[in-house]
Amino acid sequence: MTFTVKKTAAGAMAIAMSLAVLAGCGGNNGNSGNTGEAANEPATNSATNAAAENTSATGGETKLSGDFTVQYFVGGYGDKWWKQVIADFKAANPDLNIKEEAGPQINTQNKPKWIAGTPPDFVYIDGPELNDRQMAEDGQLEDLTDWLQTATNVDGVKILDLLAQQPPQYGGKTYNVPLVLNSWGIFYNKALFEKNGWTEPKDWDTFISSSEAIKAAGTTPFIHTGKYPYYINSSFLFPAIVSANGNDYKLLQDMGDSKVEAFKSPQVLEALGKIVELRDKGFIDKASVSINHTDSQMLFLQNKDAYIPNGLWLPNEMSKDVPADFKFGFIPSVTQKAGDKVVANTSTSTVAIAKNAKNKEAAKAFLQFIFSESQASKFAELSGAPSNIKGDISSSAAPDFVKQAAAYLTADTTVVVPTVTFNQDVDKAMQDATVALTIGKIDPQGWVDRVVKVVEKVAK
Repeated sequence: MTFTVKKTAAGAMAIAMSLAVLAGCGGNNGNSGNTGEAANEPATNSATNAAAENTSATGGETKLSGDFTVQYFVGGYGDKWWKQVIADFKAANPDLNIKEEAGPQINTQNKPKWIAGTPPDFVYIDGPELNDRQMAEDGQLEDLTDWLQTATNVDGVKILDLLAQQPPQYGGKTYNVPLVLNSWGIFYNKALFEKNGWTEPKDWDTFISSSEAIKAAGTTPFIHTGKYPYYINSSFLFPAIVSANGNDYKLLQDMGDSKVEAFKSPQVLEALGKIVELRDKGFIDKASVSINHTDSQMLFLQNKDAYIPNGLWLPNEMSKDVPADFKFGFIPSVTQKAGDKVVANTSTSTVAIAKNAKNKEAAKAFLQFIFSESQASKFAELSGAPSNIKGDISSSAAPDFVKQAAAYLTADTTVVVPTVTFNQDVDKAMQDATVALTIGKIDPQGWVDRVVKVVEKVAK
């Protein structure tokens, strides 16, 4: 099995941001950019209530026992919810011996287990070293296609009916289920913009005009994470491709399916041209070429740079470093023409059951347990991120930027892009080519030529 960074070109969630969300924070295939490091302290245990609500994790009669192992990456979402839901599940199933394998390095640490065919029973696919498409194609994940057709959660509600985003399909099969939904996009500091009289972006024209004003005032307009170029690809390039294709994301899906001709399309060149425009106008911070996510985010929070492509997990991931007067602004895309639709390239982190799981019964029961409305609410409260359960945050205490994102993602004027997961080699080629493009080593055609060589090898 090959491991890589988990990335999504996004997840379909026209209503996903109207979930019970309290703050953005998250994951890359997103990693959804979720390369965060620090774990959080466990939340107050509500296991007693959980046990009262669920006589068993399967909604009734099956008594679970034996060992059950859960692997989860701890990044921008923290681990408070995982600690809580596992405690709740344990209270509902006292004869089950639950083992947690978790932390910011767990994907690397558990790599030998997956390779040896002795993986944990249940896995949360997020963070570095995990790629859901690759895991499915390598036969590492349990085929859930038939089971999910009728599977219900602990409340007796069909799981598929509750999901804001349906599970991805690989070869017509389902292997993993989206747990988290988030959006890529462009962040800015509303307070800084108000102070300086800069225009908040609505489209490409206002983004460029504001960047010119920002540069003239002595601030660098744009910084991205050059060490992890999927940030700029997911937040900037991929929405630009959809906009250039008349708001039709089928071209991006064809790219995800490694169709050579899709990469050669004029729409891809047009989108790449917008990166060139940023570069040639001197809008991109030169530090971007090799900087990591944390350092780029710190420069943004210090107002050294006005715009940053990132995911909605950013405020939560950097919560300890956010200045008191900082006011997050967010727009899913800035590459659309004036009057055109915004493109929301959403990201998701999923859960799955290992093909070689020793306790598949417990693993399926746990999946049924976590996809309940009560757990979705707890997830939002404890992780600061939206769950994949349909809901409404209009009257919630969600931060303004989350409500701003929700307004975009539920609007008829927004194109919501379903999840596209690229072949890992193609994805790496796109990332490397984008960095080269931002520093002038290649032009848009050079980007296409580089990537197509890899796509052709993959497509054989």
